Amino acid sequence: MGSRAADGAEVPAPPEDGMPEVLGEESGRFTREQLFTVVAAASINFSSMICYSILGPFFPAEAEKKGASNTIVGMIFGCFSLFNFLSSLILGNYLTQIGAKFMFVAGMFVSGCVTILFGILKKVPDGPVFISLCFLVRAMDAIGFAAAMTASFSILTKAFPNNIATVLGSLEIFTGLGLVLGPPLGGFLYQSFGYEVPFITLGCLVLVFVPVNMCLLPKYDSVPSKDSFWKLVLLPKVLLLCLTIFSLSACLGFLDPTMSLFILKKFKLPAGYVGLVFLGLALSYSLSSPLLGLLSDKLPYVRKWLLVSGGLLTAVCFFMLGPAPVLHIESQLWMFVLVLVLIGFSLGMTAIPVFPEILQCAYENGFEEGLSLLGLVSGLCSAMWSLGAFIGPTLGGFLYEKLGFEWSSAIQGGWALLSGLAIGIFYITEATRRSSSSSLQNTPGNNEERTHLLGSET
Repeated sequence: MGSRAADGAEVPAPPEDGMPEVLGEESGRFTREQLFTVVAAASINFSSMICYSILGPFFPAEAEKKGASNTIVGMIFGCFSLFNFLSSLILGNYLTQIGAKFMFVAGMFVSGCVTILFGILKKVPDGPVFISLCFLVRAMDAIGFAAAMTASFSILTKAFPNNIATVLGSLEIFTGLGLVLGPPLGGFLYQSFGYEVPFITLGCLVLVFVPVNMCLLPKYDSVPSKDSFWKLVLLPKVLLLCLTIFSLSACLGFLDPTMSLFILKKFKLPAGYVGLVFLGLALSYSLSSPLLGLLSDKLPYVRKWLLVSGGLLTAVCFFMLGPAPVLHIESQLWMFVLVLVLIGFSLGMTAIPVFPEILQCAYENGFEEGLSLLGLVSGLCSAMWSLGAFIGPTLGGFLYEKLGFEWSSAIQGGWALLSGLAIGIFYITEATRRSSSSSLQNTPGNNEERTHLLGSET
């Protein structure tokens, strides 16, 4: 509670955790600390995604020249997601002990360094040495990426407690921009200057952001909380929301190893045009995310409908992506691009409300508000996304080889269908239980007693 001034007005007490007060949300304008926080988060979203996406156009072919089979190349890609999953779980628990700002900056530094190291791997001997170092470097990159993203989510939620969905949705523009620019930029640098230059260039770009963020990013500290990670995970609603995150990531990850092969085979497009088809998904997701985030913050009760309808729409879109042979519809390029646009929009409908929904569930179940809880939630979200990014391509590649793209995409959409139905049933059950509880509290006997008491008072 704040102290009272001479005129009787209450003066707010200083924040307990040393954070700058959040003033920008009431006035509609960012404070300087909030603006610097957004710039820092935008830098990690953009740089991490552009570094992640440059591998696609040329690394598989280069790896084959160095003695890595297609299976090994897939495992190298999956190694990133697996280590990201593990490190996100661990780092989320120790955010307050390490410090959010230090974890953010250190994660960017590690990511920049190992990106440069990845470009130097061409000079190492072929065969097992090259393959082993690829796994090692990708694992280190995953740890750095997990550290930066876990800290970023926590810092953003601390800086924008009332508008987190809007801010996260707006920052997805930079995520989409990195994903869109990565493949063409990486391909251009590779064709013009060779294997090393794309990694060295982008690694140096990330390292440039490190001292900038050290100066710009405010320090957000907090006392460690006694809340348990497993106490959070075992909440039924949080479990279902984790399934939602996993299903989104698995569906999106399925497209990485399969969609380009299907486009080349089915539509006979030149390789240079394949990246343009990917733009349909990336642009629709990036452009719709800010609007969906704003809607989620202004109308919190809409989040549950976005989660349910987004999951079901994603399932329908994956069923139509091939389309599934049972529909007997001939695949056309215009229809394929249209479905990708709808997938991007449906992913935004589901991905943006998840984080604030988990936070709200934690608060309702007695978790202490603070940076420690934000670390737990952000680590959990990053871990579930990484797990889906590992399972999706692995299972998707297997199904693609056995069943073809049409059936495998329809089956992959089952993840989204399962999560959409599960969270929908949960919300219906929750609403029914609350309605029953409310009706019990307002029984006729209670109403008569309340009327009698009111009458005696008058």
